[in-house]
Amino acid sequence: MKISSHAVARMLGSWREGPGPAHQRLSDRLRLLILDGRLSLGAALPGERDLAAALDSSRTTVGTAFRTLVEHGYLATQARTRATVRLPDDIRPAYPAGTDKDTIDLSVAAPAAPVEILHAAFATALEQLPRHFERHGYDRHGTAELREAVARWYQRRGLPTSADHILITSGAQHALALLARVLLSPRDRVLIDHPTYPHAIKAFVDARARLLPVAVTPSGWDTEQLRAAGRVANLAYLIPDFHNPTGMCMPTSTRRQLRLACPTVVDETMADLALDVPSPEPLALHMPAAISIGSVSKSVWGGLRTGWIRALPSILERVEQARPALDLGTPVVEQLATAVLLNDDQTRRPDALRQLGAQRDTLRQALAEHLPDVNAPQPAGGVTLWATFPEPVSSRLAAIAPDHGVTIAAGPRFGVGGAFERNIRLPYTLPPSRIAQAIRRLARAEQALVRGATGTHTPAPLA
Repeated sequence: MKISSHAVARMLGSWREGPGPAHQRLSDRLRLLILDGRLSLGAALPGERDLAAALDSSRTTVGTAFRTLVEHGYLATQARTRATVRLPDDIRPAYPAGTDKDTIDLSVAAPAAPVEILHAAFATALEQLPRHFERHGYDRHGTAELREAVARWYQRRGLPTSADHILITSGAQHALALLARVLLSPRDRVLIDHPTYPHAIKAFVDARARLLPVAVTPSGWDTEQLRAAGRVANLAYLIPDFHNPTGMCMPTSTRRQLRLACPTVVDETMADLALDVPSPEPLALHMPAAISIGSVSKSVWGGLRTGWIRALPSILERVEQARPALDLGTPVVEQLATAVLLNDDQTRRPDALRQLGAQRDTLRQALAEHLPDVNAPQPAGGVTLWATFPEPVSSRLAAIAPDHGVTIAAGPRFGVGGAFERNIRLPYTLPPSRIAQAIRRLARAEQALVRGATGTHTPAPLA
């Protein structure tokens, strides 16, 4: 696969920031793009002359950076061919998560399972299962029990919904992949929050769409910018409910004003995780044609791979027709258990929300004590906060952090064009003692980085 010079330039972003000569900063940023997987193994980079022109830099700078990467095993070269991406022989292509069982994983933002609640839900599901035995079990719309339970979940939130408007999927990510397959054609434009959920970015890139990022700033969503982008976009993807990664919640006033000219997919995975504000009303109350997706992976447990799409029946019919290319349906037992959880309102448990709020406070206190220069606004809900460092160290910190017993999700994974090198996403889903220990380790990694240490770890899986 060949990568154009302009594509590499966008991924490099503001590579000129930082200490050292230009060729060193360029080689460091390219190395981090390789370790982070944004420059895939075997990809052919542009020639030195083309990349230098795209970067408005000298060919000498680019050539020196390339030679540094060749010497350290990150590029392979042959006469009269493009340099191709590789990894040094002593680095495995994936982060060796199993090498240290004490490593604290901050790259996954998901709660532990509520054991007693899940046991009860599955016990009820197994009692109900026999009535499905006479059917073949391949239901591309989902079981009636879960579709009705999801419809009632929306009704409790003030949005009239019938089971005919619901299609069950194997999680919200699966729902998004199905919608991208149905609603997008190559080179279509997709409006996204910036930053946004990395797996959503991948779903749209895999559909060969072009991304139109609109900034989510500390002051929130810019309605005018969203409307302007929506006029030229073929699809929009928004996370208004305790946004991943920032934790922000779109105000009711913005929801009422927001009207986009393109079809809009609304990710409601975090909707039941309000900590400091009332539970948000569905965006579809004000945008009746909006397509909503959700799951119980954040409000209950990530191992319960059950999600849904709420949309007009005409759209669900197109999704149902396209689905066999990816799967033939969601497991029945998991659907029945999820229906029990939704009917019993177990996605909004006051004790679990209080615990989540206490863990959020622990995380912010640990940052104030061990990383006082890091700015981390208090999110109104969700499971993560968006930390900003004074310098663009995010990718370098992610590459070295496992050496100090912690893995993190670097900011650029949540954006396009090399953005967010000053940010990392930090979840507060771990017990307080583990959160405090993780931040102490992260502070040691940051100190090592300041002293000039470098890392070679590739990214851990992210959720």
